[in-house]
Amino acid sequence: MADRPRGGPEEGTPEYNWLYGKRGSGAPAAGGEPGDDATRAVPRQPRSDETRVIPQVSGHRSGEAPRPSTAPPPAAPPRPASSGGRGLPRPRFRLKWIFGLILLWILFLVAVPVFAWTKVDKVDFEPSGHRPDDQPGTTYLLVGSDSRADLSAAERKELGTGNASGQRTDTIMLLHTGSGPNLLMSIPRDSLVDIPGHGTTKINAAFAYGGAKLLVRTIEGATGIHVDDYVEIGLGGVVNVVDAVGGVEICPKTAMQDKLANLDVKAGCQEADGPTALAYARSRHAQKLGDIDRAQHQREVVSAVGKKVVSPWTVLNPFRYWRLNMAGVDSVAFGEGTNPIRAALFASAMTHVNGDNGLTCGVPIADLAVHWDPDRAKQMFRAIIEDETDKVGKSLCSPSGQPQ
Repeated sequence: MADRPRGGPEEGTPEYNWLYGKRGSGAPAAGGEPGDDATRAVPRQPRSDETRVIPQVSGHRSGEAPRPSTAPPPAAPPRPASSGGRGLPRPRFRLKWIFGLILLWILFLVAVPVFAWTKVDKVDFEPSGHRPDDQPGTTYLLVGSDSRADLSAAERKELGTGNASGQRTDTIMLLHTGSGPNLLMSIPRDSLVDIPGHGTTKINAAFAYGGAKLLVRTIEGATGIHVDDYVEIGLGGVVNVVDAVGGVEICPKTAMQDKLANLDVKAGCQEADGPTALAYARSRHAQKLGDIDRAQHQREVVSAVGKKVVSPWTVLNPFRYWRLNMAGVDSVAFGEGTNPIRAALFASAMTHVNGDNGLTCGVPIADLAVHWDPDRAKQMFRAIIEDETDKVGKSLCSPSGQPQ
């Protein structure tokens, strides 16, 4: 063994370092400080496969070792519910139900008028012989029959219609539809015209003498207007239709009392049920102009019914829709050859005879006898024949038919 350096510490003394043979920086010097050449402790490095504990940063008390984090793992996203599970049904499933209900409702709206049409009577109204040629637009003849055949004895008493027999008419109107505004024109029943085979007399006599055919022939001969379709409604039909739409608004200018028509109403706008509306349309003794005023009231009732028919509530309420379609099946008749589409067009046209949508007029008259004005009446008829109702002004179209 090599000799130890001279003057070094002896083996076995505290200053002796077995590795270097003398005191180094690794041995504490006097006063407890380590020497400069002492062996230094190397910090321990964690292994890659060793689980590290993350100290708790906050929430621990002073002097206490940090605790490991205990935060729960993030929750998994919810799974979509299916129609077969316990979750809410899929939107597609709801849409199928909604679509099915809409389809059923459309079928109901179509089926009801088709069913009602099968119960409507048809009238042979087209006369033989020479008639005016076809004209642009469509002209309907609307006749209110005074026949009591569809009324019971109790109904005749309630409505004040009496027991007159035979066929008569108190209501004669022409409705023209085309490129211009719809025009509803009343022809007073006392109008003096030439009736083929019967001379000059009141126009309603044509209906009493020869029914629908003679009335159409008389009107076409007196006006030159071609009648395309025919609609006839009885007294009971007026009552049923008005009640089916929940009543109508009438606006008499003065109080009206007519015992013959069972009418007693005050002045001003008011709601009228079926019997009251019928009495209002039939009365001729409670107004100064008699039949002229009555014709005006008839157009007022017709227009009021049309206004109620186009109300959204008529379509949305199935009971009201059913009642309206079935209201007049026993007392409303259409001309032979009229199909459900033409009938629907007529019903639609009747709802557009108010305000900006149409015109309501009396036939232009020269006096209260009732003679038609030879000039103004011809101008009115020409506007209908040529489908130029947009040219009809107040000088031709007035409620009474008299010039304004």
